[in-house]
Amino acid sequence: MVPRLKPLEQATDDGAPIEHRFVNVNGVRLHVAAQGEGPLVVMCHGFPGLWSSFRRQLSAVAAQGWRAMAIDQRGCGRSDAPKAVEDYEDGMAVEDLVGLLDAFDERDAVFVGHDFGARQVWQTAVRHPDRVRGAIVLSVPYNPRRSTAPPSEQYARTAKEHFLHKHYFQEVGPADRELDGDPRGFLMRLFFALSGESDYIRTVWSRPSEGNGYLDVLPERSTHPSWLTSEEFEYFVAEFTRTGFTGGLNWYRAADVSWERSRPYDGATISVPTLFVVGEHDSVPDQRGADSVAVMREHLLDLRDLVVVPGAGHFVQMERTAEVNAAIVSFLESLRSTPSP
Repeated sequence: MVPRLKPLEQATDDGAPIEHRFVNVNGVRLHVAAQGEGPLVVMCHGFPGLWSSFRRQLSAVAAQGWRAMAIDQRGCGRSDAPKAVEDYEDGMAVEDLVGLLDAFDERDAVFVGHDFGARQVWQTAVRHPDRVRGAIVLSVPYNPRRSTAPPSEQYARTAKEHFLHKHYFQEVGPADRELDGDPRGFLMRLFFALSGESDYIRTVWSRPSEGNGYLDVLPERSTHPSWLTSEEFEYFVAEFTRTGFTGGLNWYRAADVSWERSRPYDGATISVPTLFVVGEHDSVPDQRGADSVAVMREHLLDLRDLVVVPGAGHFVQMERTAEVNAAIVSFLESLRSTPSP
């Protein structure tokens, strides 16, 4: 058990206790938070996220007769943080999830992914479809197309026109020092900037890369966004103050390695049942191409629903919890009549 649990870690808002465990998988120790009994549903956060990014989904899933499990991704929270950047490439991330299934003696699971956790879930469905009972993906459309140049080169070209966080993150050091130096300020600004409450995305493209760090281009903010409670926000601040942001940044730095090692999966279709949920004001689909959702549709053979959540931005599961939980529960119910592969 995790010592000295904080109130937020002890139970969800309905009073149901949260179980915390550490599991050794794929060469790392992962921290998991779980609730309920039944078939496994594994929730995978992105940046800057923690298991608590899905805390509000635990009870909703558990109440439907599933074992809901939210993980701290490698490099984040209480999970191990390997130092080598290549340890964060897609293949390693996928094997974390497969290893988690093996550790719990489960044949398959429903996987839920947001941000870089979304890519992890897509890639698990591509590489190990027999281990994926269903895929619930938030924000990031599936992209089967292979670029002609490594991601870092694409980022650099875009950064000549305006600030791009993915480019800024590539060099080890500058982003780490900046974000680690002000975790509260960074989280306060970013959670607001990428939410449906902000027009940041419509203005950031006018900011140059030269001479700017991430905090320089994020909007000023004196409090956390309205969709986060003070307790939830302070938990993010405390954890990232303790660990720093390097583990999360390394997921971005591994993009070139992932690009090179993913050649065998170019153009793959996904056959497992899927649900895609995106906030109305989330800019990620457009950043991946104006036709990204249409391309995704063509490559998902069992897309059961595509839900656009009004008023929400990037952090859709926290911004509009009720709507996202309803979509997840409906999808899980659809799986009950679908035999596991």
